[in-house]
Amino acid sequence: MRVGATRRIAGAVGLALMGVGGYLLLGVRDLTGVLVWLGGAVVLHDVLIAPLVLLAGSVLDRGGARGPVRGALLVMGALTAVALPVMLRPGKPADASVLPLDYPRNWVVTLVAVAVVTALVTVVRGVLRGRRR
Repeated sequence: MRVGATRRIAGAVGLALMGVGGYLLLGVRDLTGVLVWLGGAVVLHDVLIAPLVLLAGSVLDRGGARGPVRGALLVMGALTAVALPVMLRPGKPADASVLPLDYPRNWVVTLVAVAVVTALVTVVRGVLRGRRR
């Protein structure tokens, strides 16, 4: 599959998911809470996540790890932003089936998985570059 076709498919899927999100937003009763959360997510991204990713990219300027590490940091930041409301919840919910999993542990496992995949991608890219030379 060509790169152009892949981008078009990814764009179409993204637009469809935005449509689903917009439709679901119509059913929200307390829209101010959603807007505050979305505003906080934007501030978190622009004040913390993006500068840290750019700093890591400038530190890793030399070598083939720059792109994969930047991508991993963005994914880890997004996972953290999504997981924060659940991890910072005040106490136990009244209904144990509402949040039945160990979310902090699962968050750490997911971050470790992203780091392992990033390390594997970096190693494979290094090996492939070594073969080309």
